[in-house]
Amino acid sequence: MVIILTFLGALCFFACMMFIHQKQLRITLATITGIIFIGSTTLMTLNYSHHFGMHQVTTTTSKRIYSASNSSMPLALYQPVGKSGQDNVYIYNTKQRQKTPDHTQANEYTSSKIKWTKNTTPRLITTETRWQYKNNFYKVLYAWSGMQNTLVKRTNVLEYPQSYVKLTTNQAKKLSEFAKSPAGKQAQGQALAQGRAFVTSKVQAAMAKNPQMTAKQIQEVSTQAEQEFQAQSVKQILKQIKIE
Repeated sequence: MVIILTFLGALCFFACMMFIHQKQLRITLATITGIIFIGSTTLMTLNYSHHFGMHQVTTTTSKRIYSASNSSMPLALYQPVGKSGQDNVYIYNTKQRQKTPDHTQANEYTSSKIKWTKNTTPRLITTETRWQYKNNFYKVLYAWSGMQNTLVKRTNVLEYPQSYVKLTTNQAKKLSEFAKSPAGKQAQGQALAQGRAFVTSKVQAAMAKNPQMTAKQIQEVSTQAEQEFQAQSVKQILKQIKIE
């Protein structure tokens, strides 16, 4: 609305000055249209510079994420940006299998970090603060201004189980190349049997402590043990082929 008022105010002021010849009427109408133009311009400027008529609203969302490696490997992938690590871009999937992975935003309003938890499933917690109009009056007044939902700041916290391994995209690429090599396939074959034994021993130990474990609890222990073994395998491979 304020954009329309600014345009109409300027147009009417010009028309008054150019086409109304009666002095008193011209001065009166020019004053009114001039006030409308200046007032609407001031309101628009205040909205853009000081967010007049707006307030900050903070929302938090949470969603399940998966490793962007498209494998069962417990990998937390990221792309290093800068030297401080504060601007790193973290890469993940929102589905178990997807062609193009998602990633955290890389801009001046966003900060992202990894948090290690005892949970068995990774999650992305996003907290955003945005400018929104205080009520419908301001929303109508500043329609089409483009200021609604303007981002103030965003924080991404990627919560990964402690068994996950943090890798750069370059390290993950080299790890994938090794997995496809003859030595990698041999290592995977050996790890398969060792992994089953490792998971079985962990489940048996947990059941010995709590014989009344439910099927869900057993599955959680099994998943955690599998992630732990895979993480150990990844770390050993990284040392073996000296990926940096």
